Parts: sequence; C-alpha cells; structure tokens
Amino acid sequence: MTSTVPALGTRTAEGSALQAVLLDMDGTLVDTEGFWWDAEVSVFAALGHTLDEAWREVVVGGPMTRSAGFLIEATGADVTLPELTVLLNDGFEERISRTLPLMPGAARLLAELAAHDIPTALVSASHRRIIDRVLASLGPQYFALTVAGDEVERTKPHPDPYLLAAAGLGADPARCAVIEDTATGVAAAEAAGCHVVAVPSVTPIAPAHRRTVVSSLEHVDLPFLHGLMLR
Repeated sequence: MTSTVPALGTRTAEGSALQAVLLDMDGTLVDTEGFWWDAEVSVFAALGHTLDEAWREVVVGGPMTRSAGFLIEATGADVTLPELTVLLNDGFEERISRTLPLMPGAARLLAELAAHDIPTALVSASHRRIIDRVLASLGPQYFALTVAGDEVERTKPHPDPYLLAAAGLGADPARCAVIEDTATGVAAAEAAGCHVVAVPSVTPIAPAHRRTVVSSLEHVDLPFLHGLMLR
C-alpha cells in the first residue's frame, strides 16, 4: 500500500498534519504475544501450577507488574513479584533469541515512515532489556526514541508512556497516530488524546470515536494515517 504522500507538515485541512506515529511492540510489530503466554505457562509449570487458558485475555498487553501479580494471586504460587519478573523476562528473551517473527505489514510500514521522515517512537510495556533485544532485529534506525514499561512510573493503561513519547518527539498528542493491539494499549493511547489504530491480536477491540480497527498492518499506510487526522 506504499504510495506517494505529502511530506510531514503538509496539511489537507487546518490543523490536520500528522506529526508523529507511536507504535506498540509485542503483538503490533512483532508476533510475540504468544511467546509471553508460553513463557508464563512454562514458568508456572516449573512452579507446580497450570495456567487457565482464559487468563491469557487478562494478562495480554498488560504491564509486567499487573500480569505477573495477577498470575501469582490466581495460582497461589510461592514466588515473589521481583522473582517472577526475572523468570518471565528470561523465558521470553530465550524464545526471541530463537526466532522473532514480524507482524504482516510491519517491515513495509516502518520503511515507509522512515522514507518520509515521519517521527516515530516505540512505546512498550515490556522492560528495557526486552525492547533492546527486539530492536536489534527490528531495526533501531526506525525509531527516534523508545519508551519501556520499567522507565515510567505509570505504564499502560495510563497515558504516561504515550505522553512521554509525544513530548520527546515534540509532537502534540492530538496530532499523533498510535498503533496498538490490545485494549490496555488502546486505553493508554486514548487517555493521552491520540488517534488510535487498533490491530487486535488476542482479544477483539471495537471501533470507537478516534479509534479505527483494522485486521492487519497491511491495511495501514501513510495516506491512511494522514486521513486519521481529519476525523
């Protein structure tokens, strides 16, 4: 869907310039939501507990403290939150060291944003150690800045990560397009006042005001993102 588009700052209506694109990581750019669940299942199995598949919808897209805390409470596992955080990050990192599949359309979209000099940030609830590992394969050159979940006092679903990213790029949140795959991330982006493109990975997400739902990043290109600013 790559096509010729106006340069950054070109306006098709008063105040309609797309100033920046802010992207989630897991489940949005890289197909890793399943890796997190697999790591959670494996870690808890080693602790003598079986996870209920229904819990996957509870923990998807959440910050580590919320997801791990929920699983400790749900299972009664004898493990502290700091201990479990290390175990889960280790398990996830081991999995992405073997393979790191990109979501369909992700590589093309990142290249298109870079080619048109659109300021872009990676905004994830994952910890810095995980983001840096993924960036090595995804391409750090595509992002002007990155925000990790363990670098903000309040991560998703709070707006703080997206407000921080917009400020770091010198952009008005209302002129930013956010691409997310979970309800938690969508809530954070909307609370920050951004336009949202939801590409659901594990659980459905309904369309809403300033929220557009698509089935794949293959449906997202620069004309599409510019058009969001007119809504």
